[in-house]
Order: sequence, then C-alpha cells, then structure tokens
Amino acid sequence: MKEKFAIGIDVGGTSLKCGVVNTDGTIEYTFLHPLNDATTEKAIIEAIIASIKQCADKAGGAVSGVGIGFPGIVEENIVIGGADNLPGFENLPLGAIVQQQTGYPVLVDNDANMMGVGEWAYGAARGCTDIVFLTVGTGIGGALVLRNELYGGYKNRGTELGHIVLQQDGIPCCCGGRGCFEAYASVTALISNYRALKKEPDTVIDGKKIVEAYLQKDPAALTAMNRHFEYMATGIAGFINVFSPQKVIIGGGISEAGAFYINEIATRVKQIAMPAAAEYTILAAAALGNKAGLLGCAATVFRHTA
Repeated sequence: MKEKFAIGIDVGGTSLKCGVVNTDGTIEYTFLHPLNDATTEKAIIEAIIASIKQCADKAGGAVSGVGIGFPGIVEENIVIGGADNLPGFENLPLGAIVQQQTGYPVLVDNDANMMGVGEWAYGAARGCTDIVFLTVGTGIGGALVLRNELYGGYKNRGTELGHIVLQQDGIPCCCGGRGCFEAYASVTALISNYRALKKEPDTVIDGKKIVEAYLQKDPAALTAMNRHFEYMATGIAGFINVFSPQKVIIGGGISEAGAFYINEIATRVKQIAMPAAAEYTILAAAALGNKAGLLGCAATVFRHTA
C-alpha cells in the first residue's frame, strides 16, 4: 500500500512553517516561507497555496490532506478573527478557499491547539487521554485534550488558558482584562520583573539571559525566576484542580532551560494543588520544540481523514 502523507502549514506572524509528514510523525520535507512581502490577506493566502503545492511536489506519495494552524479564533475551518499581526482574516472561510484551490481536504484550527495536538500525537503526551498543554513565551497559549478529544469550548471560543485570572483587578493584560495568568507568568512578564529588579531599563534582556543569571545565582534573577515559578504553579494548580489531567505539558523556549525548570514548578504545584486532583498528574517539558505546530497540523489530518 502506498505511504500516506499530510501537509502541515503553521502560520506565524513573519513566516509559514511548512512540511510533509508521514503517519508515524516523521517530517519528510520542511521549509520556511517568509511573509515579509505578504502585506495583504490575499498575498498570505497565495503564500499558503504556493507552499502547499511545493510540499505536494515533494511528498512522493498520496497526500491525505492539509492541516493549517492559524493564530486567533477558528470555527469549523473559518477564521473568525484575532490574528492581530496578520491583515484581514475576519470571518474568512480559509479552509474552503484553500481546498477549492488545491483539491485537498483542508482542516484549519488555532495554532496553539495544533501545537497541543502535536505533543499529544507524537511528543511528550503521546498515549495520554487527558492533557493540559501550555506554551510559554511572549504570551501564554494552550490547548486541552479531554477524554481523547481536543476540546475548544462552545464554537471553539474557549481554552484561552493564558487568560484565567490570577489576581482580581491585577496587572493589565494585552487581552484587555486585568490580572491574567499571562500577565504574570509569561516570559514577557519575567523580563519586565527582572528589568525592574535590576533597575537597568535599557539593557537588552531575554529569557535565556535571565536563566543564565539564575543559574549563576544573580540575586535579581533568583527573585524574578522564583516569582515566575510561583505564578506558573498557581495557574497550573488551577488547571489540575479542574481537569485532573494525566500530564501538563509545558512548551516554549523557556521550557528547554533544563530539568530544573519543570522540577521547580512541579514542586510548587504539589504544595498547592488538591492532592486528589493531582494524584495522577505529571508535569513534563514539551518534546517537539518548534516542530509541534507542524506535526499537530499533520496529526489532525490523519485523525480526520483516515
């Protein structure tokens, strides 16, 4: 029997991460398609179509379909909105447009959902039926898998995991609310906290530098990172108390800092989560890095076109 492939397109603010994936999760071919010159909705769609055709030429077998991870709210293959860094894409039937122009079945979902599916299908949560997936970076995104199904809430409007409220009337968040998990526990928040402690507002700082300073026991870095661990643990304990997942998977570049990162959060989670809810929950770092979205796009195709 001829081997089957899926094409994955992970849409970012500056590029498309594109690839051909086989059913066991091996990426057979991959490339980045820059979006620097794609300044309109039409141009971005044309870039997606061109990338799919390039992938199809390299597939070397039957293409089962195309999965597209897109930032913002996606309902039944329609991009409702929310992709602030991409022009247009308001109530746009992206799946139908791409399917019409390529001839392949097309499945579109939120990019964080696709990342979660990638870890569930091929990564750190493989074999689990219930997971919480978090990606920690500029903001905090995430995905839920409950009873072996991706869960997005009614009409796929939910699972905004970065926007549970940790503090009533707290720090303003980019979502328009206040006191959100993201506003306290994102890498952006960590950098802001560290910069305030160091009193060096003009210094170029990123999460990696803070982690290095933490490991060297810099006092400001120790304080900032410990606050970060505490905020992460508080949010995660809340998810555990509600969902009691088998695994909480933490992704994003900072999750690759080392085993200490997950261990510090897990220690704090154990102290504040309800023991019964947390009894079977394991915290783990994501395994797929920046390939998670692409692999999740492919896994979504295989799950729905078998």
